[in-house]
Amino acid sequence: MKIEEEIRKLATKYSLQLQTKIDERVSQMKTDDLSHFLIYQVLGITNEEGHLIDVYQNKGRFLYKYAGSYLEETTKMCFLHAFPESGSVRIENTLGVKPKTFEIDCLTGQDAIEIKWRDATTDGDHITKEHTRIKVIANAGYKPIRIMFYYPNRQQAIRIQQTLETLYQGIEGEYYYGDAAWQYVMDRTGINLKAILVNIAKENQANDS
Repeated sequence: MKIEEEIRKLATKYSLQLQTKIDERVSQMKTDDLSHFLIYQVLGITNEEGHLIDVYQNKGRFLYKYAGSYLEETTKMCFLHAFPESGSVRIENTLGVKPKTFEIDCLTGQDAIEIKWRDATTDGDHITKEHTRIKVIANAGYKPIRIMFYYPNRQQAIRIQQTLETLYQGIEGEYYYGDAAWQYVMDRTGINLKAILVNIAKENQANDS
């Protein structure tokens, strides 16, 4: 099976799973305790608006989870197609006790690639954990490489990403985001992942219209 066919097949699988999860949750919410709507009302939110907010908040959680998992898995597929020996591995945390191990999303030769569809965290502890992770990876003889397809919009989250980029550079790693991340995947694998996804998205939009 060609890589584009595999990516399309995976998109269909994820789409069906996402819709199933959303339908199940919306159905469950019909019997939810709505006593918290009192506080919504105190803050000027109507019952109708509060219901919509709750529904879309739940839908959003599933969407972000599945969107991230899909893009990360398709990226791994591209590397596996180009480098059959590549794959996810876990290495021991030699600089602490928690966590016991760190996962490398895609190990290709000596390149330890971390794949993120986006990272909007504003948690400062995230920097400490990531710093430890990439030091452990470097100490194991690998080059830490981070690719993140979508950069955050909020200033606090942007500052954290800028700090992470500095950490990667300081340990002789590499950090790619936005267009550079898509280009990195194409340069390394020869697969224009973004173009494939754009085509799928256009076809879905045409079918919905």
